Amino acid sequence: MLIKKPDPIKSSEITDRAVWQDRRRLIKAAAAAGVGLVAERAGALASRPGQGQAISGVVDTDYGRGLALTDFQDATSYNNFYEFGTAKSDPARHAHSLQTRPWTVRVDGECDKPGEIGIEDILKDFTQEERIYRFRCVEAWAMTVPWVGFPLGDLLKRFQPNSRANFVAFETLFDPQQMPGQQRGVLDWPYREGLRMDEAMHPLTLLATGLYGEVLPNQNGAPLRLVVPLKYGFKSIKSIVGIRFVRDIPETTWWKLAPREYGFYANVNPQVDHPRWSQKRHRVLGAGLFAAKQPTQLFNGYAEQVAGLYRGMDLSRFY
Repeated sequence: MLIKKPDPIKSSEITDRAVWQDRRRLIKAAAAAGVGLVAERAGALASRPGQGQAISGVVDTDYGRGLALTDFQDATSYNNFYEFGTAKSDPARHAHSLQTRPWTVRVDGECDKPGEIGIEDILKDFTQEERIYRFRCVEAWAMTVPWVGFPLGDLLKRFQPNSRANFVAFETLFDPQQMPGQQRGVLDWPYREGLRMDEAMHPLTLLATGLYGEVLPNQNGAPLRLVVPLKYGFKSIKSIVGIRFVRDIPETTWWKLAPREYGFYANVNPQVDHPRWSQKRHRVLGAGLFAAKQPTQLFNGYAEQVAGLYRGMDLSRFY
């Protein structure tokens, strides 16, 4: 089957460099929409039910303040992470085999300063700069998780993407010994995902290093994962080892496997049904099998912040 790809995004259509480099101005703009940062250190984060390693130097935010959080046990035991098995409970059972230290992320492609950076350097740099934040995000429709992390753009701009960088491609670790699910051909390994440059630079697109005030559990994508709350969950790639700036739309895992079912953009949209089920309503995780389904919101409820990224696009075609 031939896949008709969107026309390449012109550099003129990407968020202006001066805008995405000035993260604090973007955050202030977000604050006006009710989702800004609180300029105070969260000395007392939410209770840590997992009792894992606490993350220090966290600045609390207003993202999702007031939302009822998903139970820690549900958020860490009901996961899609095919590298450890296809059942929702497989990652929690098998992900202990993953060694997350040392861990290096390679960043290259259309940028002026390609290189590698270790997870310890990432954590040290952003913690010292008081730029590790807690965001309460509704993720993949049905979970509200207090992610700990920072805007992806804060890391990407260090490598100075050039004017030819229209998209950002991501890659998960490929190591079948540590990730036994990769010993089966259920997907074309390694797992790959991608974003348009302006999506990647938006302050709501996060790199998460933890949740509930603790270091990210393996089954949730340790040590570094993407969180894009306006999109369906498969876009939020886990255990990232590679980031590449590219000119053309990158080929991603689920889009390649089933393009009619999983589009490149994957924005949450109740008006675009999956070919095998309706996406107009969803059930909140932990609410119980017989709980009433909730109406799905466009962009997962973040339309006020992100709708401008897709102005003029046919969202039923670029789904």
